[in-house]
Amino acid sequence: MNPYCEFVLKLPESSDNPNKHYHDHAYGFPIEDDNELFERLVLEINQAGLSWTLMLKKQAAFQTAYSGFDIAKVAAYTEADRERLLADAGIVRNKLKVNAAIHNAQQILALQAEYGSFKNWLDAHHPRSKDEWVKLFKKQFKFVGGEIVNEFLMSTGYLNGAHSEDCPVYAEVLAKQPKWAQKEAV
Repeated sequence: MNPYCEFVLKLPESSDNPNKHYHDHAYGFPIEDDNELFERLVLEINQAGLSWTLMLKKQAAFQTAYSGFDIAKVAAYTEADRERLLADAGIVRNKLKVNAAIHNAQQILALQAEYGSFKNWLDAHHPRSKDEWVKLFKKQFKFVGGEIVNEFLMSTGYLNGAHSEDCPVYAEVLAKQPKWAQKEAV
């Protein structure tokens, strides 16, 4: 069994561990909304070197700090916004990660102009191997290494592996038609 699935399945039903809800209702499920995709990318970037549990606990603070992950608003952030984010104890205060979020929002706006949406850009490049995805992401975005790209794509349904087949959530994810399943069925 996938180690993440195994970890979450061992949590008691009454657990307030945020991984339980994330695993059961978000991880691996396809995302249609560009702002939600951007949110997941920002959280994955901020998780680097830290725990995913911390990101889930800080998610609401990130949503507030980054204007609800409205891509156009974040893309227009000024130096004052950068300073505000770096002073916000509710989020990860790392200059490289803050700068990456703003830069990546600007890049997503350009992709939206060309492809109609960030999701359309992702769809246009699917399927790819993890290594091909990483190369593509590194051409477009900042602070995106192999692990970040892999987790972003797995968590949003573009790469298989979020759940093992014996995980109770696997069938639910499959029913939502993640991209990896659509391409395998062809």
